Amino acid sequence: MSNTIQKYKDYVMTGFLKSVAPIVVDHAQGAVVTDVNGREYLDCFAGISVVNSGHCNPAVIAAAKAQMDKLVHCSSYLYHVQPVADLAEKLAGIAPPGLTKTFFGNGGAEAIEGALKLARLYSGRHEFIALHGSFHGRSWGALSVTGNMGRKKRGGPYAPGVAFAPLPYTFRSPWPDPEECGRQCARVLDEVLRFATSGDVAAFIAEPVWGEGGIIVPPPNYFREVKKILDQHGILFIADEVQSGFGRTGKMFAVEHFGVEPDILVTAKGIADGFPLSAYTTRPEIAAAYKPGDHLSTFGGNPVSCAAALANIEFMQKEDLPAKSADLGNYVMTKLRELQKQNQLIGEVRGLGLMIGVELVKDEKRTPAAAEAEAVRDSLLRQGVLVGVGGVYGNVVRFQPPLVITRPQIDRALAALAAALSEIAQPAAV
Repeated sequence: MSNTIQKYKDYVMTGFLKSVAPIVVDHAQGAVVTDVNGREYLDCFAGISVVNSGHCNPAVIAAAKAQMDKLVHCSSYLYHVQPVADLAEKLAGIAPPGLTKTFFGNGGAEAIEGALKLARLYSGRHEFIALHGSFHGRSWGALSVTGNMGRKKRGGPYAPGVAFAPLPYTFRSPWPDPEECGRQCARVLDEVLRFATSGDVAAFIAEPVWGEGGIIVPPPNYFREVKKILDQHGILFIADEVQSGFGRTGKMFAVEHFGVEPDILVTAKGIADGFPLSAYTTRPEIAAAYKPGDHLSTFGGNPVSCAAALANIEFMQKEDLPAKSADLGNYVMTKLRELQKQNQLIGEVRGLGLMIGVELVKDEKRTPAAAEAEAVRDSLLRQGVLVGVGGVYGNVVRFQPPLVITRPQIDRALAALAAALSEIAQPAAV
């Protein structure tokens, strides 16, 4: 164990992190991760919301192994490869209506970059509108439409032609009523379009549920109000479902909760249950904007990853994981809100399905409790439970387990969280 940790220190770039958790993962199954010493950890973060069907899902692993015996790589845009075609067909069947053409990449940022390029090519326009608090990836173009200085510092200047509108973050909004918050944030977006752009906007990009921003669920009316504005001006809607897709929120895609249909759907993370793959899916007429030489990916549409993704989606459908996520998510939210009544550190509990955030605050002014959130994460680690911490202010405990997690496992995680909060609330011994 110490040898691996030392090799990380000597040879792996980790300066962009405050720290790496002091465990060496050896193997995992379902919602349980086991370190090299045999200690088990209940995984409530799923590798940053990736292994939605569980670690080493047998159906996914079997499909990947079978494909590996046949073909690992040939460059799937130079030749026809069956798993690529089959997966594209499957995505056309589960995506919002009309989105039937897919480009495959390797990671979320790459897919965001491709979607931005395609929106420009199709529309003939060059600007974008994004949101405060958003996160779309670590590459230059993806960071250009990311509304979070913490993710962008020391990397600028970024691409011109990007305007930002307010995030409908009801908990920290001047409008505490969700419906009013949705209306007002949409109104301000219209003003941003009119006063902060040159009228050359190709697309509006948004996460249907903001992940890195702090698991922020928009008011139910927000995207409907925004879509009216976009349609008036002929602006495309790019839905970034990299983190919120594939059953995570109780629907196959989070945008389905809000009664609107995007023009381009971007996916990654949960698409292949841990195998590297990303995609963006759109209407045929938008896809047709690509002309020879406009785009390519050497590793995009890797046959093994595509075979894994196809088995992953079929498992989700067979087991109805979106519905299970919705049911378990309601259970978790109920229990967390009961815990909130007993603990003043919890400012808000929010989420959809098993994409849940617990925002911690220091006082009635809602001062962000970032150090306390990190202390909760560290306490949970000591208790054998893995969670994430995020949010614009770094004060949100993120609960995003594999969707195959069981209710007894959830109860164990909730008990550990209650113990962690109680531990942090106790004054230090003198």
